[in-house]
Amino acid sequence: MADRGAIAMLTLFSLLTAMPAALAFHMLEPELVLPAFSVLLFVEAAFAVLAARLMHTADSAHDITLWDLAGGFTLIGCAAAVLGEPDQAALLLTEQDGLRPSSRP
Repeated sequence: MADRGAIAMLTLFSLLTAMPAALAFHMLEPELVLPAFSVLLFVEAAFAVLAARLMHTADSAHDITLWDLAGGFTLIGCAAAVLGEPDQAALLLTEQDGLRPSSRP
């Protein structure tokens, strides 16, 4: 049976993934969603690694650990980055307060 702390941590990271992803889906243009989701997952992986380093818990092969969550976030973030196109990521990084060219390629 899973530890209550692991279930709470999994629930927390699930909410921290689902809520910003839903906001990005509704607020960003469709071509920007995958790059934004990829960045979100990489940031969450970094937080999971920091939390795993700070929390010294006994490793168990039967429980989900923060290291498992960090690996999962990284894997899914890489998949989202691969599925998105490079020009979409560049558009996400260079977008400035709604100033966009009137014509799109």
